[in-house]
Amino acid sequence: MNYKWCFLFLIAIMTMATVNSQTLTGRQQGLAACACLMAQGDMKRLEPAVRMALDNGVTINELKEAFSQLYAYTGFPRSLNALGVLNKVLENRQTNWQEGKPWKRPAEWDDAKKAYELGVKNQTQLSGKPFNYDFCPQDDYYLKSHLFGDIFAGDQLSAADREIVTVAALSGLEGVAPQLAAHKQGAVNMGNSKQLVEELSAWLCGEGYTLNTKWAKGDKNPYGKYFIGQSYLADVGGGVMNVTFEPGCRNFWHVHHKQVQVLICVAGKGWYQEWGKAPVEMTPGTVIAVPAEVKHWHGAQKNSWFQHLTYHKDVQEGASNEWLEPVSDEHYNKLK
Repeated sequence: MNYKWCFLFLIAIMTMATVNSQTLTGRQQGLAACACLMAQGDMKRLEPAVRMALDNGVTINELKEAFSQLYAYTGFPRSLNALGVLNKVLENRQTNWQEGKPWKRPAEWDDAKKAYELGVKNQTQLSGKPFNYDFCPQDDYYLKSHLFGDIFAGDQLSAADREIVTVAALSGLEGVAPQLAAHKQGAVNMGNSKQLVEELSAWLCGEGYTLNTKWAKGDKNPYGKYFIGQSYLADVGGGVMNVTFEPGCRNFWHVHHKQVQVLICVAGKGWYQEWGKAPVEMTPGTVIAVPAEVKHWHGAQKNSWFQHLTYHKDVQEGASNEWLEPVSDEHYNKLK
């Protein structure tokens, strides 16, 4: 085992996401997955996530509340689209899915003063101190009266659950780092443990709902013509490349002649498969040495981002890559 192999293996182990949750319940995972995908506007991946959430004990009315709350963070279009996905899923309703607590109109909706007072109380608890946005009185009022007042007045979700939903949604968005950091602390202030909040972020990344790693995503892959779906390539130095695959993206069947390719998964979930053999699931920390002259492919799972480091070893004179046929949808969609 050479130095590079040892070094990269240690890096892979150190960057592994904590995907086997010790604190998050299946119900909380369901809420988080739905919130994250709703925020991204990824309705295709949201549909199976809604089914998973309902199977894990999230009630129909809780999902309605979560998608409604998130309009304040992601806009009405995505909120309404997510509710449309939920409605579609319910066309084939399963017997184990629960309706949940009946919805009732909050009393604060009929008393603006009470809504505002509730908002001040909730915002103070979430922030850990009184919060006044004097720079823009309009937003200060909207936050207190509407978001933390009217919306938080609903009784379908607890304050702790609401912050799980919010953190998950913000985790799926770009350019909101200050708000995400504030709501991570707010999630603790509203009743979640710090451990749970950190697990939540790691779980979202480990399951491929987000791509939150220290490895550069890079630019669009210049070898994209040999991939189905979008991939990105970054040179991380020392002959090591980082390849990032969007959900469902995979490369063509190919062969490395006179060289061994090493793959180290550092984020998300993917597949590796050799011709004539069963597929191998790749999760953070998985290391695969692809033998020379072996026909194979690798890529993301259908509902997950995937990121792996790669380099070549035992390179002989005349080494080359040979790209072959695409991995068909029929073949790929059978993978489980």
